[in-house]
Amino acid sequence: MSREPLSQKEIEDRLRELPGWSFEDDRIIRTYRLGGHVAASALVSHIAAVQEELNHHSDLTLGYNTVRVSVNTHDAGSRVTDADFALAERVESLAPSHGAA
Repeated sequence: MSREPLSQKEIEDRLRELPGWSFEDDRIIRTYRLGGHVAASALVSHIAAVQEELNHHSDLTLGYNTVRVSVNTHDAGSRVTDADFALAERVESLAPSHGAA
């Protein structure tokens, strides 16, 4: 998986495949809403496990019933790479099992 920064066009094209995700401040970002704090906490734990598996980590912000995921690749100059989209796709695939919207 490439850790070379993606162009603005590549990022925009890839975001079309990830509804709910956006690009701001050289990061891809999404906020999920869940049924309550326990569900949000469980999603954070699940994302953390995936991040360990991929050896690629995002910033996670836990709210009462929200989880905000914000990611870029530090060793690529804190720019967005394929690795960020791979993580986002994994998060997208597991979020519904936690009731995330």
